[in-house]
Amino acid sequence: MALFRFRGSDKPDPSKVDEAAKSGAPVDSTGSVSPEATADEAGGAGRLFDRFRAGLKKTVQVLNTDVRDLFKQEGRLVDESFLNDLRRALVRTDMGPTAAEEIVKDVYAKQRARFVDPESVLDSIRGTLSQRLDQTDAPLAAAATGPTVILVTGVNGSGKTTSIAKLANRFVKDGKRVVLGAGDTFRAAAVEQLSMWASRIGAEIVRSDQGADPASVAHRAVARALEGDFDICIIDTAGRLQTQSNLMQELGKIRRVIAKQIPEAPHEVLLVIDATAGQNALSQAKGFSEAAGCTGVVLAKLDGSARGGVVVPVTETFKLPVKFVGLGEKADDLAVFDPKRYLEALLADSFGDSAA
Repeated sequence: MALFRFRGSDKPDPSKVDEAAKSGAPVDSTGSVSPEATADEAGGAGRLFDRFRAGLKKTVQVLNTDVRDLFKQEGRLVDESFLNDLRRALVRTDMGPTAAEEIVKDVYAKQRARFVDPESVLDSIRGTLSQRLDQTDAPLAAAATGPTVILVTGVNGSGKTTSIAKLANRFVKDGKRVVLGAGDTFRAAAVEQLSMWASRIGAEIVRSDQGADPASVAHRAVARALEGDFDICIIDTAGRLQTQSNLMQELGKIRRVIAKQIPEAPHEVLLVIDATAGQNALSQAKGFSEAAGCTGVVLAKLDGSARGGVVVPVTETFKLPVKFVGLGEKADDLAVFDPKRYLEALLADSFGDSAA
C-alpha cells in the first residue's frame, strides 16, 4: 500500500524505480519507497504482525478466555443461553453491539439447536469482521505539484499531537521535507510538545504565542511550505469541543486561509481517535469529523491498553477508512492500517485450546 495517492499526471522516475526495485523495496507512484519498506527494513512483515498482536492483547485475551470458555461445557447446544453469553463476550472486545449482534445471528443461523462448533463460531467472527472492515486501498491523497497539506483534528487527550509527530517522522524517514503548523494555540503544552518532536525528528515548525489565532498559524505554515519548497505541511488544530457552531467556524476559517494559497488544500483531514476511550470517544469525535470534513482516521493508543475491537465501530460510525494505527509511544510506533493483518493478529490463536 503506497503512502500517497497522487492527484495529477506525475509519472514515476525510472531511475528511482529501478534503484528501489533492485533493493527489493516496494515503490509508490513517484518512485519513492513506500511505508512498508520502512517496516520491512526494521524487521519485516512478521514484526508488524507481532506489534499488531501486542496492541490487540486485551481483545485476544477476551476471545481466548471469555469466548473460548463457552465451548468447555461438553455437549452445549446453540440455544438462547449460549447466544446471550456469546453476545456479552463479543461486546467486551469493544467491537460494539451491532457487530456482536450480527455475529450472533450468523452463529444462530448456521448452528441452531446443534452442539457448539468452535470452528464455525470462529468463521462467523472472521467473516463478519472482515466484511465490516473491508475498505479500499486508502493511501493519503497528495498534491500533484507543490506541498501536500494535511489537517489533523481530534478531541484533547486523543493522542493527536503525538500522532502528528509520528506521521511527520514517517515522512522524514521517507526523504520528505516536512513543516509542522502548531495550530493548537489554546494549549501551550501542545505547542511545546510538538516543537520538541519537530526538533527530535528533523522537521521544521511554525508556532505562535498561546491564544493566537489558529488560522494565522495555518496560513504561515502553508506559506513556509510554499516558499521553502517543502513536500509536506501538517497542521495541528485545537482539540476542544465547545459548540458545534464555534468548532465549524474555526475549522472553516483555517480551511479558507489554506485554500487561498493552495486551492485544492487541505489534501487530507485526519481525525485522531483514542482507542482506549471506548464508545464515549466516538460520540465526541463525531463532532470533529462532521465539522472538519475528515477523510480518514488515525487510531491512537492501540498498544495493549485498549480493546482493539474498537476499530469496527470506528469504521461504522464515521464511514471513513482507518489509515494509521498508533502501536506505542515511540516515533516509529505508527503503522499503516491493514485490515487483513489486523484480523490475522486478532484471531491467530483463537479457541486454540477449546477441545482441551
